[in-house]
Amino acid sequence: MLEKLLDLDRQLFMLLNGWGSETYDGLWLFITKQINWIPFFILLAYLIIKKLGAKQSLILIIFVALLIAVTDQSTNFVKNSFHRLRPSSNPDINLLIRAVQKRNSFSFFSGHAANTMAVATMLFLLMKPYYKYFWFIFFWPLIFAYSRIYLGLHYPSDILCGYLFGLLTGSLMFIGYQTAQKKYFPAKIEEL
Repeated sequence: MLEKLLDLDRQLFMLLNGWGSETYDGLWLFITKQINWIPFFILLAYLIIKKLGAKQSLILIIFVALLIAVTDQSTNFVKNSFHRLRPSSNPDINLLIRAVQKRNSFSFFSGHAANTMAVATMLFLLMKPYYKYFWFIFFWPLIFAYSRIYLGLHYPSDILCGYLFGLLTGSLMFIGYQTAQKKYFPAKIEEL
């Protein structure tokens, strides 16, 4: 059963990765670099500060930094426990795929998918009362994570498991943030 699922995962990866072409490699290399998302992060910061104020936004930044640290370190722990080769390093398929980038680290599960989904989930839960279309934030992890498949770095199951882990950690950190708000800043919680 597990081998059948892994085979389906490889086939889906090869299909999605095969949609790429050299024409678009530069775009997806640009998308996969976190630093190129700074304009998006500035927009998010503006929207958050506008609704929460500077002090609450600073507290939120601390929680988001903690969230990223927990998610990132958990991802690294899992990767170093499972030792799943990245598609571009897998001798069974590496000559059959478009490996635009290569990494020596392991594949399961995607830290990019987990981190972006965790942050998107936490921010969505916090900001949805203020912005009707804040669900739009979930396009960020979708686009960002697809870049990892396009470049030959992750299987779809790596992305899916990263998303699930990100949803869990983002939701739990949101609960932690709300709890801290109630305990340490009770006057502000009515606004959240």
